[in-house]
Amino acid sequence: MTLLDFDSDRLADFAAQVRKEYDDLKARNLKLDLTRGKPSSEQLDFGEALLALPGEGDHVDADGQDVRNYGNLKGIREIRELWAEVLGIDAADIIAGDASSLNIMFDLVTWSYLFGNNDSPQPWRNEEKVRWICPVPGYDRHFTITETLGFEMVTVPMLEDGPDLDAIRELVQDPQVKGMWAVPMFGNPTGITFSEEACRELAAMETAAPDFRIVWDNAYAVHTLTEEFPPIVDIVGLAAEAGNPNRFWALSSTSKITHAGSGVSFLNSSQENLDWYLGIAGVRGIGPNKVNQLAHVRYFGNAEGVRAVMRKHAGSLAPKFDRVLEILEERLGEYEVARWTRPEGGYFISLDVIDGTASRVVELAKEAGIALTGAGSSFPHKDDPNNRNIRLAPSLPPVEELEVAMDGVATCVLLAAVEKLGA
Repeated sequence: MTLLDFDSDRLADFAAQVRKEYDDLKARNLKLDLTRGKPSSEQLDFGEALLALPGEGDHVDADGQDVRNYGNLKGIREIRELWAEVLGIDAADIIAGDASSLNIMFDLVTWSYLFGNNDSPQPWRNEEKVRWICPVPGYDRHFTITETLGFEMVTVPMLEDGPDLDAIRELVQDPQVKGMWAVPMFGNPTGITFSEEACRELAAMETAAPDFRIVWDNAYAVHTLTEEFPPIVDIVGLAAEAGNPNRFWALSSTSKITHAGSGVSFLNSSQENLDWYLGIAGVRGIGPNKVNQLAHVRYFGNAEGVRAVMRKHAGSLAPKFDRVLEILEERLGEYEVARWTRPEGGYFISLDVIDGTASRVVELAKEAGIALTGAGSSFPHKDDPNNRNIRLAPSLPPVEELEVAMDGVATCVLLAAVEKLGA
C-alpha cells in the first residue's frame, strides 16, 4: 500500500511518526553538504603524483618546445594525441586549454554573442532575440551562461535515451534558435546517456539558423561507476558525414579525473570552428598552461592510463551511489512518494518527489543541517514548473556521513509528502 492509499487514520499515525523522526534529526545538530558534485579528498589524492610532475629539468615537449614559455594556442601535441586516443578521434580535430571545459564553453557562447561565429550572418547581440534549447533536468552552470547573456531559454524534456527529438526538431525551424546544451554521457543530473540514434538525429536535423550550435559537454565521458567504459560517439565525425560539419562544439576535461581546480580542458570540433576559436583566443591570451599539460602526459602515459585512473574513481564512487540508492529504496520505495535515477556513471542522482514539495524538502533538510542543491536548480532560472526535482551529489562526503544525510533526506521527503496530503 502506498502513502497515497492510506486512510485518514493511518495517514495521521504515519505523519506523527515522521514528525518524531524529523524532530530527532534536528536534535542531532548536523552539518552535512550534498550540494555540489565535487571529488572527495580520496579522489583528489589519486592525482597526488601530478604535484611532482613534469619535474625539474623536464620542460621540453615532443616538438622540442620549452613548455615554460609563451605560445602554442592549440596545446602541446602529446596531450592532444593522448586525449584524442581517449575519445577515439583524430588529434588534428582537438585543442587543449586550461582548467575545465566550462571556461571554453563560456568563450564559445560569449564570443558568438559578441562577434558571431564562423557561420553567423551577424553577431548574436544584433539579433532581435536569441533562443536556446535547454533539456531538463540539466546542468545549472550551463543555464547560468545563457541566462547571463539574456537568451530566451526553451526547455525540452529529457527522455530515457536523450532529449525529446520531436520537440527539438520543431524548435530549430525558428532561425532565432541558435543553440542547445547537451551532456550526452552520464548526464547531469539524470545519468542518462544519449542513444546513437539520438546522436545521429541531432547531427543530421535541418535547422533554420546557419550558425546553430550544440554545446556537447562530454564532461563524464569516462566517468563510469562500473568496470565498463561505454563507447564514446564521435559526434563531430557524425555531423560531418551528415553535411553539418560545424554543428558541434564538443568539450571535455580532466577536471574530475586528476585535480578539479587545475585540469586540462579540450575542444573537439571542425577545423573551421577551431580556426575561428583560436583566432579570438589569440587575442585573449598567448597560450595555455603547457607545463600542466606536460605533467598530465607524464601522469597518464596513454589512454589506458586514463582508464586506469577512472577505475580508481569508480571504486571510490560506486559504493556511495549504491548506499544512496539502497537508502532511497529502504526508506521511500514502499510509499511511492518519490522516484530516482540509477546512473551507471557520472556524479549525480536525480530525485523526483511529489509535485509541489521539492522546495519544502530542501527547506526541511536545511533546518536539519543537511545542505541540498536548491530545488529547481536543474532548470533555467531555477524554475521547475512542477517543483519536484532535486539533484543529489553523493561524491564528496565519506560514506558514513552520506548515510546519515540520505536517511535525513528520506525523512524530509516523507514529511513534505504528509504535509502535502494534509496530515
